[in-house]
Amino acid sequence: MENSFHGRTMATLTATGNKKVQAGFEPLVEGFLRVPYGDIATIEKLAAKRDDIVAVLVEPVQGEGGVIPAPVGYLKQLRELCNQHDWLMMVDEVQTGIGRTGKWFGYQHDGIIPDVVSLAKGLGNGVPIGASLAAGKAADLFAPGHHGSTFGGNPLVCRVAHTVLEVIERDDLLARASYLGDRIAEGLRDRLADCPAVCEVRGRGLMIGIVLDRPCGDLVRLALDAGLLINVTADSVVRLLPPMILSDEQADQIVVEVARLVEEFVTA
Repeated sequence: MENSFHGRTMATLTATGNKKVQAGFEPLVEGFLRVPYGDIATIEKLAAKRDDIVAVLVEPVQGEGGVIPAPVGYLKQLRELCNQHDWLMMVDEVQTGIGRTGKWFGYQHDGIIPDVVSLAKGLGNGVPIGASLAAGKAADLFAPGHHGSTFGGNPLVCRVAHTVLEVIERDDLLARASYLGDRIAEGLRDRLADCPAVCEVRGRGLMIGIVLDRPCGDLVRLALDAGLLINVTADSVVRLLPPMILSDEQADQIVVEVARLVEEFVTA
């Protein structure tokens, strides 16, 4: 998809819909097409013209692209198209997975089941781990020797991931992520309602974006000076990825501090 981000191996970099990220790594891998995110009609047109499409790769929420949730019904329509044309539906859950959006996986908000799911980040809670899940016909494609990794499946990291899953279940952190995400997003909307430079506060669960009407990369440094770790993506979107273990008071403090920083930045 356009404005997507899928990684920095040659294939995932090619799948990424961002020329700035790809610059310097050419020649890229052949065989990838990109379409606007959320645009089912364009995919249908491609399906009518081409017989060489084998899979669709999509993020439930575009993180690097500006914290853009998939439009309502989009993933379900995409699943139906994949079924109709015998394509694999591959969902990149590296940012959205393991509770970030209030469900184990971002695709669950649309009630679908993909063929392939990629995971990382939250799965290890800071310890490096990645995983690919495959079901049905996609799983049948893997056989001994088809994939290898020097450190793949090492017991230390896998034990960490197992504990992460246990704690999320034990402490009901999926519900907590959903609650905190709503609390922070609504708080930001209220506090920034009179700030004309703020176009929108959007996201899903604890994946929150504050959309400004101007580039705001300098906010990262200002926030760090104030003791806050934030990120700016797509040039003008402040991205917040708070932890699921925040107290209500800490969540409210984030709202106050981030709103203050944004207001100071746009009035400077």
